[in-house]
Amino acid sequence: MSLANQIADCVAVVRRKWDKRPNVGIVLGTGLGGLVDDVRIKASFTADELEHFPRATALSHRGRLVCGLAGDVRIVVMEGRFHVYEGYSPGVVTLPIRVMHALGIELLILTNASGALNLTFKPGELAVITDHINLMGTNPLIGPHDDSLGPRFPDLSRAYDPAWIERADEQARRLGIDLRRAVYVAVSGPNYETRAEVKFLEMIGGDLVGMSTVPEAIVAAQCGLPTLAFSIVTNSCGESKPITADDVVAQAVAAEKKLRGIVWGLLGHFGL
Repeated sequence: MSLANQIADCVAVVRRKWDKRPNVGIVLGTGLGGLVDDVRIKASFTADELEHFPRATALSHRGRLVCGLAGDVRIVVMEGRFHVYEGYSPGVVTLPIRVMHALGIELLILTNASGALNLTFKPGELAVITDHINLMGTNPLIGPHDDSLGPRFPDLSRAYDPAWIERADEQARRLGIDLRRAVYVAVSGPNYETRAEVKFLEMIGGDLVGMSTVPEAIVAAQCGLPTLAFSIVTNSCGESKPITADDVVAQAVAAEKKLRGIVWGLLGHFGL
């Protein structure tokens, strides 16, 4: 089945239970599923209901699509995401973004947990991503092209929307939150980096490193979606202390309140 038909199938399933047009789409990364607690849920969908969605297997990722309201703003949320390291193709990983776009979102907000390459970034800090480096060794746009999904060669020079970055900065200042700006390096994972890799990634301009987000940002750019991405710094890379997945989740959960304040504050720009 073509990708366009898969998208249409998923949209039809959603529309049968929720016929509203969402304003914002949000993807919740590692340890950030609690943001759904603030959503007045009108409909939710598991992989069993959205037959083209895979099952989420990553720690703390539920893999559920949630539709509802944050205040008066209509939103659609991926409670967890899919990853290349789970064995899924980039096209499958990014299917939720294409479905959100087809549902009508006007803004995509991506979130993740990351490790600090630039050691001026400390665990527990929050960053807004201004640019990325794709070292995943793959791309969701590889393969036969369908003009109906967007241009073959989308421009990524402004993959992260400058106007929304400024609004995020303003909201962070209002809340007294130090919001860093960062270049995010995406690797396939699932292992954490060697010390030599950490040194290399910092040398090429990376501030943070993680295993997600970039495929979604690429597809969003092809779709013409304004995109904003936040990263919670969960650890410093290259430290002598071994990194564990449980530690990463714990740090993300601890910093979630700051992210929640910024994200929900930004929804006020829709003025509904």
